[in-house]
Amino acid sequence: MKKSAWLPAVIAPVVVAGAIAAPALANAASTPLAGSNPTAAEVIASVAKSSDAQYSGKLSQTSDLGLPELPTGSGGSSLEGNASDAISMLTSSHTARVYADGATKQRVQVTEQLAEQDLIRNGSDVWTWDSKAREATHVTLPSDARKSFEDGTTTPSDIAKQAVDAITPSTKVAKPTSTTVAGHDAWQLVLTPKSSDTLVGSVQLAVDKQTGLPLRATVQAKGQSDPAFQVRFTSLQYGAPAARLFDFTPPSNAKVTTKDLSDVPTDHAGTGEHAFDRADAPTFSGSGWDTIAELPAGTADASSAGADATALLDQLTKAVDGGRAIQTSLVSVYLTDDGRVLAGAVPVSSLVAAAK
Repeated sequence: MKKSAWLPAVIAPVVVAGAIAAPALANAASTPLAGSNPTAAEVIASVAKSSDAQYSGKLSQTSDLGLPELPTGSGGSSLEGNASDAISMLTSSHTARVYADGATKQRVQVTEQLAEQDLIRNGSDVWTWDSKAREATHVTLPSDARKSFEDGTTTPSDIAKQAVDAITPSTKVAKPTSTTVAGHDAWQLVLTPKSSDTLVGSVQLAVDKQTGLPLRATVQAKGQSDPAFQVRFTSLQYGAPAARLFDFTPPSNAKVTTKDLSDVPTDHAGTGEHAFDRADAPTFSGSGWDTIAELPAGTADASSAGADATALLDQLTKAVDGGRAIQTSLVSVYLTDDGRVLAGAVPVSSLVAAAK
Protein backbone atom coordinates (compact mmCIF):
# COMPACT_ATOMS: atom_id res chain seq x y z
CA MET A 1 0.00 0.00 0.00
CA LYS A 2 1.40 3.38 -0.94
CA LYS A 3 2.64 5.52 1.88
CA SER A 4 0.38 8.31 0.64
CA ALA A 5 -2.70 6.17 1.22
CA TRP A 6 -4.79 7.38 4.12
CA LEU A 7 -2.18 10.10 4.62
CA PRO A 8 -3.70 11.32 7.91
CA ALA A 9 -1.96 8.29 9.40
CA VAL A 10 1.13 10.49 9.20
CA ILE A 11 -0.63 13.42 10.83
CA ALA A 12 -2.32 11.48 13.62
CA PRO A 13 0.93 10.43 15.35
CA VAL A 14 2.16 14.04 15.18
CA VAL A 15 -1.10 15.31 16.64
CA VAL A 16 -1.64 12.64 19.24
CA ALA A 17 0.94 9.90 19.78
CA GLY A 18 4.06 11.91 19.12
CA ALA A 19 2.65 14.80 21.10
CA ILE A 20 1.88 13.15 24.43
CA ALA A 21 3.88 11.06 26.88
CA ALA A 22 2.44 7.71 27.99
CA PRO A 23 0.70 7.61 31.39
CA ALA A 24 0.64 4.94 34.07
CA LEU A 25 -2.69 3.10 33.93
CA ALA A 26 -1.74 0.28 36.27
CA ASN A 27 -4.88 0.73 38.34
CA ALA A 28 -7.27 1.02 35.40
CA ALA A 29 -9.84 -1.72 34.84
CA SER A 30 -8.92 -4.36 32.26
CA THR A 31 -12.21 -6.25 32.50
CA PRO A 32 -15.53 -5.48 30.77
CA LEU A 33 -17.10 -2.27 32.02
CA ALA A 34 -19.55 -2.67 34.85
CA GLY A 35 -22.40 -0.32 35.70
CA SER A 36 -23.47 2.76 33.82
CA ASN A 37 -20.92 5.30 35.04
CA PRO A 38 -17.40 4.17 34.13
CA THR A 39 -14.41 6.42 34.60
CA ALA A 40 -12.38 7.66 31.64
CA ALA A 41 -9.53 5.32 32.66
CA GLU A 42 -11.91 2.35 32.65
CA VAL A 43 -13.18 3.21 29.16
CA ILE A 44 -9.64 3.57 27.83
CA ALA A 45 -8.55 0.33 29.49
CA SER A 46 -11.49 -1.48 27.87
CA VAL A 47 -9.92 -0.81 24.46
CA ALA A 48 -7.25 -3.41 25.26
CA LYS A 49 -9.78 -6.24 25.30
CA SER A 50 -10.88 -5.43 21.75
CA SER A 51 -7.60 -6.73 20.28
CA ASP A 52 -9.13 -10.18 19.84
CA ALA A 53 -12.38 -8.88 18.33
CA GLN A 54 -13.85 -10.48 15.20
CA TYR A 55 -15.74 -8.15 12.89
CA SER A 56 -16.39 -6.79 9.41
CA GLY A 57 -17.09 -3.13 8.80
CA LYS A 58 -16.92 -0.08 6.60
CA LEU A 59 -14.88 2.97 7.55
CA SER A 60 -15.36 6.55 6.47
CA GLN A 61 -12.59 9.14 6.62
CA THR A 62 -13.22 12.87 6.25
CA SER A 63 -10.78 15.77 6.45
CA ASP A 64 -11.24 19.53 6.51
CA LEU A 65 -7.81 21.11 6.87
CA GLY A 66 -8.37 24.14 4.68
CA LEU A 67 -6.25 22.81 1.81
CA PRO A 68 -7.12 23.55 -1.83
CA GLU A 69 -8.65 20.74 -3.88
CA LEU A 70 -6.38 19.66 -6.73
CA PRO A 71 -6.81 16.98 -9.39
CA THR A 72 -5.48 13.60 -8.26
CA GLY A 73 -2.22 12.62 -9.96
CA SER A 74 -2.56 15.35 -12.56
CA GLY A 75 1.08 16.28 -12.85
CA GLY A 76 3.61 15.14 -15.39
CA SER A 77 6.27 14.32 -12.78
CA SER A 78 6.02 11.64 -10.10
CA LEU A 79 6.67 14.22 -7.39
CA GLU A 80 3.82 16.41 -8.56
CA GLY A 81 1.52 13.40 -8.92
CA ASN A 82 2.35 12.16 -5.42
CA ALA A 83 1.78 15.63 -3.99
CA SER A 84 -1.61 16.03 -5.62
CA ASP A 85 -2.54 12.49 -4.57
CA ALA A 86 -1.60 13.35 -1.01
CA ILE A 87 -3.63 16.55 -1.10
CA SER A 88 -6.60 14.60 -2.42
CA MET A 89 -6.35 12.29 0.60
CA LEU A 90 -6.61 15.34 2.85
CA THR A 91 -9.36 17.23 1.02
CA SER A 92 -11.80 14.48 0.04
CA SER A 93 -13.86 11.79 1.75
CA HIS A 94 -12.67 8.20 1.56
CA THR A 95 -13.99 4.80 2.55
CA ALA A 96 -12.42 1.45 3.35
CA ARG A 97 -13.54 -2.07 4.15
CA VAL A 98 -12.03 -3.55 7.31
CA TYR A 99 -12.00 -7.20 8.39
CA ALA A 100 -10.52 -8.57 11.62
CA ASP A 101 -10.30 -12.04 13.12
CA GLY A 102 -8.37 -11.51 16.32
CA ALA A 103 -4.97 -9.92 16.78
CA THR A 104 -3.19 -11.67 13.91
CA LYS A 105 -5.67 -11.58 11.04
CA GLN A 106 -6.67 -8.23 9.54
CA ARG A 107 -7.48 -6.81 6.15
CA VAL A 108 -7.97 -3.18 5.09
CA GLN A 109 -9.33 -2.62 1.58
CA VAL A 110 -9.32 0.88 0.07
CA THR A 111 -10.98 1.45 -3.30
CA GLU A 112 -10.38 4.71 -5.14
CA GLN A 113 -11.21 5.51 -8.80
CA LEU A 114 -11.39 1.89 -10.01
CA ALA A 115 -8.13 1.03 -8.20
CA GLU A 116 -7.68 -0.98 -5.03
CA GLN A 117 -5.12 -0.93 -2.26
CA ASP A 118 -4.98 -3.70 0.32
CA LEU A 119 -3.17 -4.47 3.54
CA ILE A 120 -3.57 -8.10 4.62
CA ARG A 121 -2.11 -9.81 7.65
CA ASN A 122 -2.47 -13.55 8.20
CA GLY A 123 -0.32 -14.65 11.11
CA SER A 124 3.31 -13.86 10.29
CA ASP A 125 2.56 -13.05 6.63
CA VAL A 126 1.76 -9.46 5.69
CA TRP A 127 0.91 -8.38 2.14
CA THR A 128 0.34 -4.95 0.67
CA TRP A 129 -1.15 -4.61 -2.81
CA ASP A 130 -1.60 -1.64 -5.14
CA SER A 131 -3.67 -2.62 -8.17
CA LYS A 132 -2.93 0.62 -10.04
CA ALA A 133 0.84 0.24 -9.80
CA ARG A 134 0.60 -3.57 -9.97
CA GLU A 135 2.98 -3.74 -7.01
CA ALA A 136 2.91 -6.04 -3.98
CA THR A 137 5.06 -6.30 -0.86
CA HIS A 138 5.36 -9.46 1.22
CA VAL A 139 6.68 -9.12 4.78
CA THR A 140 7.36 -12.13 7.01
CA LEU A 141 6.99 -11.09 10.64
CA PRO A 142 8.73 -12.66 13.64
CA SER A 143 6.92 -15.85 14.63
CA ASP A 144 5.98 -14.44 18.03
CA ALA A 145 4.74 -11.11 16.69
CA ARG A 146 1.46 -10.19 18.33
CA LYS A 147 1.01 -6.54 17.49
CA SER A 148 -1.00 -5.50 14.45
CA PHE A 149 1.19 -4.51 11.52
CA GLU A 150 0.64 -0.97 10.35
CA ASP A 151 1.66 0.47 6.97
CA GLY A 152 0.06 3.82 6.37
CA THR A 153 -3.51 2.86 7.29
CA THR A 154 -5.54 4.58 9.94
CA THR A 155 -8.52 3.14 11.81
CA PRO A 156 -10.31 4.31 14.96
CA SER A 157 -8.25 1.71 16.86
CA ASP A 158 -5.00 3.31 15.65
CA ILE A 159 -5.95 6.75 16.88
CA ALA A 160 -7.47 5.44 20.11
CA LYS A 161 -4.24 3.60 20.91
CA GLN A 162 -2.30 6.78 20.32
CA ALA A 163 -4.76 8.74 22.45
CA VAL A 164 -4.30 6.28 25.33
CA ASP A 165 -0.80 7.74 25.47
CA ALA A 166 -2.32 11.19 25.80
CA ILE A 167 -3.65 10.98 29.35
CA THR A 168 -1.09 13.14 31.11
CA PRO A 169 -1.14 16.41 33.03
CA SER A 170 -1.07 18.17 29.65
CA THR A 171 -4.57 16.92 28.80
CA LYS A 172 -8.01 17.43 30.31
CA VAL A 173 -10.21 14.33 30.09
CA ALA A 174 -13.96 14.80 30.33
CA LYS A 175 -16.29 12.30 32.01
CA PRO A 176 -17.54 9.66 29.53
CA THR A 177 -20.94 10.27 27.94
CA SER A 178 -23.21 7.94 25.97
CA THR A 179 -23.43 8.00 22.18
CA THR A 180 -24.23 5.68 19.26
CA VAL A 181 -22.00 4.84 16.29
CA ALA A 182 -23.04 2.56 13.41
CA GLY A 183 -25.91 1.26 15.51
CA HIS A 184 -23.74 0.33 18.50
CA ASP A 185 -23.91 1.95 21.95
CA ALA A 186 -20.64 3.61 22.89
CA TRP A 187 -18.92 5.71 25.50
CA GLN A 188 -17.50 8.99 24.21
CA LEU A 189 -14.38 10.55 25.67
CA VAL A 190 -13.21 14.10 24.99
CA LEU A 191 -9.49 14.87 25.42
CA THR A 192 -8.68 18.59 25.50
CA PRO A 193 -5.08 19.88 25.39
CA LYS A 194 -4.11 22.36 28.08
CA SER A 195 -1.46 23.87 25.81
CA SER A 196 -2.21 27.30 24.37
CA ASP A 197 0.20 26.81 21.45
CA THR A 198 -1.21 23.67 19.83
CA LEU A 199 -3.63 23.88 16.91
CA VAL A 200 -5.62 20.92 18.31
CA GLY A 201 -8.86 21.84 20.02
CA SER A 202 -9.84 18.35 21.17
CA VAL A 203 -9.71 14.64 20.37
CA GLN A 204 -12.98 12.72 20.72
CA LEU A 205 -13.10 8.93 20.97
CA ALA A 206 -16.18 6.70 20.87
CA VAL A 207 -15.66 3.21 22.36
CA ASP A 208 -18.13 0.32 22.08
CA LYS A 209 -19.70 -0.27 25.51
CA GLN A 210 -19.76 -4.05 25.09
CA THR A 211 -16.53 -4.86 23.27
CA GLY A 212 -14.17 -1.93 23.89
CA LEU A 213 -13.66 -1.52 20.12
CA PRO A 214 -13.03 2.13 19.13
CA LEU A 215 -15.82 3.08 16.72
CA ARG A 216 -15.03 6.72 15.95
CA ALA A 217 -12.11 9.10 16.37
CA THR A 218 -12.41 12.83 15.74
CA VAL A 219 -9.76 15.54 15.86
CA GLN A 220 -11.13 19.05 16.25
CA ALA A 221 -9.03 22.11 15.39
CA LYS A 222 -9.18 25.23 17.51
CA GLY A 223 -11.75 27.72 16.22
CA GLN A 224 -13.23 25.25 13.71
CA SER A 225 -16.80 23.94 14.08
CA ASP A 226 -16.46 20.96 11.72
CA PRO A 227 -13.98 18.13 12.47
CA ALA A 228 -10.54 18.67 10.97
CA PHE A 229 -10.15 14.91 10.75
CA GLN A 230 -12.49 12.03 11.48
CA VAL A 231 -12.48 8.29 10.88
CA ARG A 232 -15.48 6.21 11.91
CA PHE A 233 -17.35 3.02 11.29
CA THR A 234 -20.46 3.56 9.18
CA SER A 235 -21.37 -0.13 9.45
CA LEU A 236 -20.08 -2.87 11.73
CA GLN A 237 -21.00 -6.51 12.19
CA TYR A 238 -19.37 -8.68 14.84
CA GLY A 239 -18.38 -12.26 13.99
CA ALA A 240 -15.50 -13.99 12.22
CA PRO A 241 -15.06 -12.89 8.56
CA ALA A 242 -14.59 -15.52 5.85
CA ALA A 243 -11.12 -17.10 6.09
CA ARG A 244 -10.45 -16.48 2.37
CA LEU A 245 -10.32 -12.72 3.02
CA PHE A 246 -6.95 -13.16 4.74
CA ASP A 247 -5.35 -15.12 1.90
CA PHE A 248 -3.54 -13.27 -0.89
CA THR A 249 -1.69 -14.36 -4.01
CA PRO A 250 -0.31 -11.59 -6.24
CA PRO A 251 -1.12 -11.67 -9.97
CA SER A 252 1.52 -13.26 -12.16
CA ASN A 253 2.48 -9.93 -13.74
CA ALA A 254 2.84 -8.06 -10.43
CA LYS A 255 6.11 -6.63 -9.16
CA VAL A 256 6.71 -8.29 -5.77
CA THR A 257 9.10 -7.06 -3.07
CA THR A 258 9.87 -9.34 -0.12
CA LYS A 259 11.13 -8.49 3.37
CA ASP A 260 11.92 -11.28 5.83
CA LEU A 261 11.82 -10.25 9.49
CA SER A 262 11.34 -13.78 10.83
CA ASP A 263 14.77 -13.84 12.49
CA VAL A 264 14.44 -10.38 14.02
CA PRO A 265 13.37 -10.34 17.70
CA THR A 266 9.87 -8.95 18.10
CA ASP A 267 11.05 -6.05 20.24
CA HIS A 268 13.53 -5.09 17.50
CA ALA A 269 11.37 -5.74 14.46
CA GLY A 270 11.06 -2.06 13.72
CA THR A 271 14.52 -0.93 14.77
CA GLY A 272 17.06 -3.65 14.01
CA GLU A 273 19.61 -3.32 11.26
CA HIS A 274 17.89 -6.12 9.34
CA ALA A 275 14.46 -4.55 9.64
CA PHE A 276 13.05 -1.58 7.80
CA ASP A 277 15.39 1.27 6.91
CA ARG A 278 15.30 3.72 9.81
CA ALA A 279 17.81 6.21 8.42
CA ASP A 280 15.00 8.62 7.66
CA ALA A 281 13.21 8.12 10.99
CA PRO A 282 12.06 11.37 12.60
CA THR A 283 13.45 12.93 15.75
CA PHE A 284 11.25 14.79 18.20
CA SER A 285 11.56 17.99 20.18
CA GLY A 286 9.25 19.78 22.55
CA SER A 287 6.74 18.03 24.77
CA GLY A 288 3.07 17.27 25.07
CA TRP A 289 0.79 18.55 22.34
CA ASP A 290 3.55 20.93 21.24
CA THR A 291 5.89 18.12 20.13
CA ILE A 292 7.57 18.67 16.75
CA ALA A 293 8.73 15.87 14.45
CA GLU A 294 11.79 16.49 12.27
CA LEU A 295 12.98 14.46 9.28
CA PRO A 296 16.68 14.77 8.37
CA ALA A 297 18.31 16.82 5.62
CA GLY A 298 17.66 15.44 2.16
CA THR A 299 14.07 14.46 2.93
CA ALA A 300 12.68 17.37 0.93
CA ASP A 301 14.97 17.48 -2.09
CA ALA A 302 13.38 19.95 -4.46
CA SER A 303 16.42 20.16 -6.74
CA SER A 304 15.28 17.14 -8.75
CA ALA A 305 11.70 18.32 -9.08
CA GLY A 306 10.41 19.47 -12.43
CA ALA A 307 8.93 22.86 -13.18
CA ASP A 308 5.36 21.63 -12.64
CA ALA A 309 6.19 20.14 -9.26
CA THR A 310 7.99 23.31 -8.21
CA ALA A 311 5.00 25.40 -9.24
CA LEU A 312 2.71 23.14 -7.19
CA LEU A 313 4.97 23.50 -4.16
CA ASP A 314 4.96 27.27 -4.56
CA GLN A 315 1.17 27.23 -4.78
CA LEU A 316 0.72 25.22 -1.60
CA THR A 317 3.39 26.85 0.56
CA LYS A 318 4.55 30.32 1.43
CA ALA A 319 8.08 31.64 1.84
CA VAL A 320 9.23 31.92 5.45
CA ASP A 321 12.58 32.44 7.12
CA GLY A 322 14.87 29.62 5.98
CA GLY A 323 12.45 27.78 3.70
CA ARG A 324 8.81 27.34 2.80
CA ALA A 325 5.85 26.28 4.95
CA ILE A 326 2.16 25.51 5.03
CA GLN A 327 -0.16 25.80 8.01
CA THR A 328 -3.49 24.00 7.93
CA SER A 329 -6.19 24.18 10.56
CA LEU A 330 -4.65 21.22 12.39
CA VAL A 331 -1.01 20.76 11.44
CA SER A 332 1.92 22.76 10.04
CA VAL A 333 4.77 21.58 7.80
CA TYR A 334 8.04 23.46 7.28
CA LEU A 335 10.46 22.61 4.45
CA THR A 336 13.87 24.07 5.20
CA ASP A 337 16.33 25.25 2.56
CA ASP A 338 18.73 22.46 3.61
CA GLY A 339 16.12 19.78 2.92
CA ARG A 340 14.78 19.05 6.40
CA VAL A 341 11.06 18.63 7.09
CA LEU A 342 9.48 19.66 10.39
CA ALA A 343 5.85 19.01 11.27
CA GLY A 344 3.61 19.40 14.27
CA ALA A 345 0.22 20.48 15.54
CA VAL A 346 1.66 23.94 16.17
CA PRO A 347 1.94 27.24 14.25
CA VAL A 348 4.63 27.59 11.56
CA SER A 349 6.50 30.06 13.76
CA SER A 350 7.13 27.26 16.28
CA LEU A 351 8.60 25.04 13.54
CA VAL A 352 10.88 27.81 12.29
CA ALA A 353 12.14 28.41 15.82
CA ALA A 354 12.75 24.68 16.38
CA ALA A 355 14.75 24.39 13.15
CA LYS A 356 17.35 26.93 14.19
